[in-house]
Amino acid sequence: MRTLADLAKQQGIELQTFLNRALHKKAGYPAPISSPGARALLFDGGQIDAHLTGRPVPPLRSEDDDQEHEDADLLDRREAAAVLGVVPDSWRVYKSAPLLTEHMVTVGGIEHWPRGIVHRYRDTRPGRTAATGRPTGSGDQVPRDELLPRTAPLLDADPTITATAVVEQLGVTRSTAQGALTRLRADRIADLVEEQPELSPDEAAAALGYPPALARRATARAVTVLRARAATPYLDDVAAAAHRAGWTTTETAPTVQLPTDDHIVAALVLDAETAPAPALVWDEGAGWRTATSRRHPIARGAAVPPESDDVRYLATGTTPPPAALIAALSA
Repeated sequence: MRTLADLAKQQGIELQTFLNRALHKKAGYPAPISSPGARALLFDGGQIDAHLTGRPVPPLRSEDDDQEHEDADLLDRREAAAVLGVVPDSWRVYKSAPLLTEHMVTVGGIEHWPRGIVHRYRDTRPGRTAATGRPTGSGDQVPRDELLPRTAPLLDADPTITATAVVEQLGVTRSTAQGALTRLRADRIADLVEEQPELSPDEAAAALGYPPALARRATARAVTVLRARAATPYLDDVAAAAHRAGWTTTETAPTVQLPTDDHIVAALVLDAETAPAPALVWDEGAGWRTATSRRHPIARGAAVPPESDDVRYLATGTTPPPAALIAALSA
């Protein structure tokens, strides 16, 4: 999905100029895919690329496609509420359910949920029987560390494979299958963009044979993966500085995590006896802070804790020079 700012950037003009010219309202321009009344207009990347290059604009997938690609189509709060048959304002209550929280995706600053996840939540609420997938509460038959290696060959053999097919072949839950496919597709999209920088993530996904309906979440995650890779040299420099300060026994690279498809955090455990804190945590939005636990330095959901006697926010900006960070932690 793309925002108005994305469209303006793609055409090489300022957002205000794009809006003043109302280019998105010109005849033949693809219509927004956001729901009526949505706070932000969103557009399908494949349709936009086709329009700007003079190719036929592909149709959007329809509600009838839901059974085949049920985990790929993203719904905003209005559309998700409509699936449950409730008013949009009521969605804030339902969206706190663990299944929905786990699969929430932020696109253009707007929360979205995969259509299939919303349908599964609707069908498995108390008093309802699961309509698809494995029985509610059943576990995965594949160990976590084997999931990606066993899913990758299935994606190699069929770029259009769905979560349903992975469930059938590996005996895992639907959410586990969808998560594995998203991670694999995102990493491969990012790999191709690094090899061919002229490609957008949407174009890379198409080149890899991933249908737009199956690649939307992976494409969004790929953008975050690329940011994480770009941040790695800086994080390595911080780790080296911490080691020179005598706070780590080995020069170990920070552990980078993507708790959500659009958020990057990293943890650096300070395992030396002279270390001023058990660990450091870097949040791409909040910068560096100390952590109270070496075992679990990153809180569940990558929640950003308030500053306290035990949690200090360090230096200025999100990427201070390593020397400035060391100095701030030594103070």
